[in-house]
Amino acid sequence: MKHFLSLADLTPDEMGGLLDKAIALKTEWKQGGNRPILAGKSLGLLFQKPSLRTRVSFEMGMVHLGGYALYLSPFEIQLGKRESTADVARVLSRYVDGIMARVFSHTDILELAEYSSGPVINGLSDYNHPCQGLADFLTIVENKGHDLRGKKIAFIGDGNNVATSLLFGATKLGMDFAIAGAAGYEMREDVWHLGQQFAAESGCHIAATTDPVEAVTGADVIYTDVWASMGQEEEAAERARIFMPYQVNTALVAQAKPDVIVMHCLPAHRGQEITDAVCDGPHSVLWDQAENRMHAQKAILAELLA
Repeated sequence: MKHFLSLADLTPDEMGGLLDKAIALKTEWKQGGNRPILAGKSLGLLFQKPSLRTRVSFEMGMVHLGGYALYLSPFEIQLGKRESTADVARVLSRYVDGIMARVFSHTDILELAEYSSGPVINGLSDYNHPCQGLADFLTIVENKGHDLRGKKIAFIGDGNNVATSLLFGATKLGMDFAIAGAAGYEMREDVWHLGQQFAAESGCHIAATTDPVEAVTGADVIYTDVWASMGQEEEAAERARIFMPYQVNTALVAQAKPDVIVMHCLPAHRGQEITDAVCDGPHSVLWDQAENRMHAQKAILAELLA
């Protein structure tokens, strides 16, 4: 691995290796702290979109491993406006050992990776969210076991960047994947074709439907996300109307397996895509999932920077 841009780029063995490393680092941290394997290393945190979990988990992950993280706000960088993305990559490469970028356009991630002499980590783009995806599968492994073949994840809602990473991760690990959403809000065609390719290689099944009950039937994991992401604020009211039938509530959860876990990448719009009863209920693993952002990202940092 030179960069961490998409779960689609990983082999199943590479993804499994990162999950094993995350488990080991989490166990070590719980037992008293991580060894400073990144002592003297620095990570530039480049943000176009704000985030509680991404910033804090990366900063504390670097601290735990003995390194240093430098936060760069949207006003300081202004990718492609104040300075070209290529030039930002060239300059930051002279200052820090790696770059984590949370951006609007995936082309910015690709350009940073092309011109940076050090590793680039995709902290989120409009295409996918691989750091969230790795943390999600760490959480699933902790609850459902390391061998996910034959298990099923159901994503309910918009076929967005989070759904993309879940599709890639599930099919790499042999886990069945179903998505239920409103017509016109499906996953990108190129993303779905990649998912079909990975599913054929691992022997799992993927399905898309407009019926949320069909998607969650037999599911081991139910996953949802906000209906309108950052940059889609003008569509929020219309999306809320369209996606209300796809709310993850107690009635929908009851259609899945009795031991189903419910996941959300957060922040949650309670009363919209998910109810309080599910967020705070016995099936929820939301807070373990949020914590695991830090442990999964420590595995990525250790792989790329150690």
